[in-house]
Amino acid sequence: MIEMKALRFFSFSILSLVLFAISEAHDFSPSPTPAPAPAPAPSSDGTAFDQGIAYFLMLVALLITYMFH
Repeated sequence: MIEMKALRFFSFSILSLVLFAISEAHDFSPSPTPAPAPAPAPSSDGTAFDQGIAYFLMLVALLITYMFH
């Protein structure tokens, strides 16, 4: 009778360890989705440069107008 209890306890322990190992190896949780790629750095399309030239030309025109008036 004692041998049967020991065998039952031993087999339950082994079965528990095997089931635990299988559940950990399988990992039933869904895999995380990868993070999206970072956005590319904004590139200058030339509008700031064109606007700088326009402001400079307006300043030159204002100075010429002021000098000849």
